[in-house]
Amino acid sequence: MKSVSVARSAAALLCATVVVLLTGCGYRPYKTTENQFAGRPVPPSKLTQRVMVAISQASLLGGGLEVLDAKRDIRSNVYVANSTTMISAYSSNAKSIINYPEQMRGYVYSSDGAINTINYSTEAGSGTTASTTGALSSYFVSQDVYSVLTAVESSGLFVMNAPSTASATTSSVMTTYSFPVPSVYKVVANPSHSVILLMLRNSNNVYRVLQLNANQAGNQTPPANSLTCMPVNNPVYCIVPVNPPDGTSNGTPQPTFHRPYDAYFSPDGSQVYFLNCGRECGGTSATGDDVSGVSFVDLNTLRIDYYPPNGAAVSPSTTFVSVPGGATAAISDGNTLYVSGQSLQTDGLFGGNLSLIPLSTKTISATYSISDGTHTKMLFADNNTLWIGSSNCASGERQAHNQNYNCLTRYDITNRTAGIVPNVTPGGSTTVPYPNENLDKYYYGSLTGLCWVESLNKVYTAYGGQVHAFNTVDGSEIDNTNITVQGTANDVAYMDASTNEVN
Repeated sequence: MKSVSVARSAAALLCATVVVLLTGCGYRPYKTTENQFAGRPVPPSKLTQRVMVAISQASLLGGGLEVLDAKRDIRSNVYVANSTTMISAYSSNAKSIINYPEQMRGYVYSSDGAINTINYSTEAGSGTTASTTGALSSYFVSQDVYSVLTAVESSGLFVMNAPSTASATTSSVMTTYSFPVPSVYKVVANPSHSVILLMLRNSNNVYRVLQLNANQAGNQTPPANSLTCMPVNNPVYCIVPVNPPDGTSNGTPQPTFHRPYDAYFSPDGSQVYFLNCGRECGGTSATGDDVSGVSFVDLNTLRIDYYPPNGAAVSPSTTFVSVPGGATAAISDGNTLYVSGQSLQTDGLFGGNLSLIPLSTKTISATYSISDGTHTKMLFADNNTLWIGSSNCASGERQAHNQNYNCLTRYDITNRTAGIVPNVTPGGSTTVPYPNENLDKYYYGSLTGLCWVESLNKVYTAYGGQVHAFNTVDGSEIDNTNITVQGTANDVAYMDASTNEVN
């Protein structure tokens, strides 16, 4: 009896020890230290690979920001049973995300016109960065929150939150300037916000922001070609054209740009690649702006502090490379510029293309057929792959010819092959693995969000209003049963990326 009692006591002690170890030290499915990569603190959720999803719901329910465990591909938190992680102090209908993982924060635009700051360390909203009247068509918030730029196409307003004097520092009082710029629909800025560009709908014109320097000898007056300046009585900033008015040659218009749609800054920060949308954006041969391509422009004369000599208009030095496949989005690895867009086909529909331009030659080396639709998302990921997302793909060339017309393309850089994912056969037996709420077996819908979960061989997407994840090795879809969200998924961001540039 004594030996049995001793055995029982030993067993009880062992169990107690295990319990103490598990409860005292805490259940740790992830290996974490007090400060993670680059000194980042362990967040309240204790998750180390997080994807934040921007969600909108019916107006009566509101939306929010949900954090998914991208390592395990689950929405529940393994540390707390039957729980999910939501960004606290935020309950708006979230539309899109600007992701700054290096600064451990992001900026989320919601349907109420507000841009809110999200603290990744505390997983909480930390106030409104800016608010607008009217839906934004484009916005930019700098990494240091030193510059907040918004474009409201419906009212023709470009709004800039910036220092109130030319000699101001980041600690100076910030002032909101509203510039009337009819048809403005896009604002583009480089990371240091030393170049701020404005693009207009159905126009070949590009404008830039110019900061007047009141301390310069003789002072600076607004250039004669300024579109508008603010404040009116004592200007600090002006909106000036990048290109001169369209010229003509033998009676044929010769615009500097051809329906510019966007701009991408070179990895070394020395050039701006203007993406000329051409025919895809309504350009015609009659006006000479139906040609799509890339305009390579040196950055120096576009800087916010570049005042043209004697206030005269200066046309930038431009190298134009025609891209027949279309140009609405681009990304570069420093050696090659990858450009996506659409070209008009003989049947009157548009077809999607990926064009490769080696920067050493500035000539197209290859073109690949990809998803149709308006291309807006491009990023590199594991396994030497490039991922391209577009919207409204069901009305293009592929759908008309009963081909896979989904909106996500995986390009294998090593093997130089492009494939649309998921891989389906419209009307056939090969269907989408995880249909969205509409139960469409062959089409997910527009791709509005895309992020790379580094080193885990996967990308996450907001695809047709729901979260879908894909394996970068072969493009196969990861089971999304446990990462679906309640409401409409509009955007995704990898909160724990190593740099701002990779996502």
